[in-house]
Formats: sequence, C-alpha cells, structure tokens
Amino acid sequence: MRFLAKLQLRNFIFAQMQIKDTKNFRAGTWVQRLEYKSFTPEKVNFQWIITDNNIQWLLSEADRELGKLDAYSTLIPNIDFFIKMHITKEATVSSKIEGTQTSFEEALIKEEDINPDKRNDWQEVHNYINAINHAIEDLNDLPISNRLIKKTHETLLTGVRGKEKLPGKYRTSQNWIGSSLKNAVFVPPQHDEIDDLMQDLETFINIEIINSSIKVPHLIKIAIIHYQFETIHPFLDGNGRIGRLLITLYLIDKKLLKYPTLYLSYFFEKNRKSYYDNLTSVRIENKLNEWIIFFLNGVIETAQNSIITFQNIIKLREEIEINKLPTLSRKQQANALQLITFLYKQPIMHGSQIAQVLNMHQSSTNRLITSLVKLGIIKELTGYKRNRIYAFDLYINLFSKIN
Repeated sequence: MRFLAKLQLRNFIFAQMQIKDTKNFRAGTWVQRLEYKSFTPEKVNFQWIITDNNIQWLLSEADRELGKLDAYSTLIPNIDFFIKMHITKEATVSSKIEGTQTSFEEALIKEEDINPDKRNDWQEVHNYINAINHAIEDLNDLPISNRLIKKTHETLLTGVRGKEKLPGKYRTSQNWIGSSLKNAVFVPPQHDEIDDLMQDLETFINIEIINSSIKVPHLIKIAIIHYQFETIHPFLDGNGRIGRLLITLYLIDKKLLKYPTLYLSYFFEKNRKSYYDNLTSVRIENKLNEWIIFFLNGVIETAQNSIITFQNIIKLREEIEINKLPTLSRKQQANALQLITFLYKQPIMHGSQIAQVLNMHQSSTNRLITSLVKLGIIKELTGYKRNRIYAFDLYINLFSKIN
C-alpha cells in the first residue's frame, strides 16, 4: 500500500510538472553550423493549457463543427463511395502543394488513359491515396507511432519521385527548405536528433494512454503535433504530405470522426503564405497561440465546406432520382439508377466499362448513355467516336469546385 501511495504521488507530481501554458511556449534553439543555422525544437510532451479566450472560443466552435460533420457522414448512404472522393481530392491537393500537376479529374481516370507525360505525377497522387487508405487500415492494429509513420512514408514514396530518398526511413543527413543549404529558408534539426524528438512526439500523440491524468484538448494537440512534425522534418522527402495526413489519422484514431472526411490541405494551399508565416513565427517568435488560431480557423472552415458538400450530394441524389430519372422508360430507369449508384464510386468510366457494370449489350448501353447525356447527368470527355469516356460531371463538381 505504501508503494502504491508513493507511485500515485509520483504520477501526480509528474503530471503537475508537465503543465505549461501555450502562451509561454518556447520553440527551440538556433544552432550555428559551418555555413548555416539549424533549428533544434524543444520537446512538446507536456500538459498544455490554454488561457487565451479567443482560442477557447475557437476550440469550442471547431469541436461543434466537427461534431456536425461527423453526424452528416453517418446520414449518407454508401458513405464509402464519397470517402473515396474525399481521399482523391485530398491526395490531389496535398500533392499539388509539393509540385505535382495532376488535376482532380485526372486522378479519377485510369492510368492507361493518362497522357504518358503526366503518368509520373498521376502515380504520385495514387501513392498518396494508397498511403491514406493503408494508414487508416493500419490504425486497427497500430497506434499513431513512429512505426506507422515510417510505414506510411514508404507507401508514399516507393516507385515515384523521391524513391531514392530512403522511403520508410528517417533521414541520415541534413535537409532544408529552400534553394540550397547555405541560403535555406529553414534548416531543421540534425539527423542525429531525430529519433529522440520523434519519440517525444509519439509519446505526446498517445499521452492520454500513457498517463491518463494528462488532458490536452485534441484539436490543440493536433495543432502542436503538426507544427512539431513539420519542424523536425524527419524524412528527406514527403514531410509535408505525411504531416498533413497525420491530422486526419489523429481525428480517426481518437474517434473525433468516424470517417476520414476532413482534410486541411486545401485550406493550407489557399492560405499558403499565412500557413508558412505562422509556422515560421512559432520558431522565431514563439507565437504558438497565433498558429493554433490559424489552425482552428482551418478546421472550422474545412468542416463547414465538407458539410456543404454532403448537403449538396443529398440534393443531387434527390434531383436525379425524383426529377430526372422518371423521364426515362421504366426499364431505363432501373438501369440508370444502377449505373449512377456505381458512378458515385467511380465517376469517370469508359462506355465498355458501363456495359460490363450493367451486364448489358453495348447497343443497349449506348442508348442509355445517350439518354443520360441528354439529361445532363453525364458528359463525354474525349470527343472521339470510339473509346469514349464519360464523366458524372455534376457529382465531380461538388468536390472539385470551391464551396
């Protein structure tokens, strides 16, 4: 009993020692090297509290919008179809930030239909899609950990640009952001510091499991996690994409969302300068609260836009099934409904693929396609007389256009 009491007292004291206010954040130290300065971040595994009223209000609003988004996602039939579209959109935008030129529509097309000059970019986007899907599946067996992060990174970079930059392994040399090491915008810590820093970050990610007395609001944790990961920059390539993906993985892992429906890449891309300026201000001026405010505003805006997308999906389904399909013959209505249900999953298809899905003769399929084109439900993309490709354009636009 005496030993147990001592252990409880030690844990209590340990928890109290870990309490820090985000307004007093100290980012780290700039270390002079031969021709540059690298940045060694302070560790973040503490019990962070928020005394800024503005952050507390934004946190409440962000939690509320996440709850609404989660509720909407449970109301949508065949939600997995729409999740696939969300993931494809995220992969396209997140990869675009890193320089790829694949559009959202191109990401939905089969590789053999992509211009050969664009196939490398297309493959990078699809590696990211695979990385997201595999990481979410891995959460069934693994916590968010160095092991999971490395495994996801390996999927991201294998066989594409960056494949020579140690896929699945933390770097063993210095990296930087900018044109050269000497003239870099930012130089992260040296490679021999990474294991210790990433172990601290892993512990912080899972701190409520390790020490239940430490309570940090989840969205505050995610903001700190993303900042810290981007600052450590543990890989030679792919840090930005993995750092953005960690946000969604955390939301799923901690049960804030049932489905992966919130991705911040579009918000970061739209506000690219503010994004980088806020990260830099933390490192130079210790302005963690300003970064958290920016991050929470991103969660609120992105959740609201995702809700609008789900609302518009419901409206589109009603418009098609109530107003458009009844103008077809009874037989065509049944086939059209079957096809449209499949198009929610795969919204760009060859005419021959449509015939296979419906198990129909090509001539009957062509008559149905003609009817759906006249109704404005699908459109032909190639302009060819043969090997035509059709897109469920009304649906694709819900994801590709700004809400």
